[in-house]
Amino acid sequence: MPSSISETIFSEPSGRPISLVHAAGTLTFAGLYIYGRVVGGSSGGWLLVMVLGTGIAGIAEALPERRRQTAGVLRSVAILVLLCLVVVSVVAPDFIVG
Repeated sequence: MPSSISETIFSEPSGRPISLVHAAGTLTFAGLYIYGRVVGGSSGGWLLVMVLGTGIAGIAEALPERRRQTAGVLRSVAILVLLCLVVVSVVAPDFIVG
């Protein structure tokens, strides 16, 4: 019997509405990164990790319904990328704070 986590991760992609939410999040994080570089002079490397994580998740949701495994792999990669950001924020908080 498969677990609910594998059923959720390897489910059919949600389609356009959810992928547009991820795209908006990606553009927001990218805009914040660019604003921080231009105006504030801060590096904000954690924002690039957020761009990568939300972008990969958005691509996973934009795939056709027959691409369940590919979407699952992309969702897993996005989770790992964002989980790495959480671990880095605990181990090396200077990466987040600056």
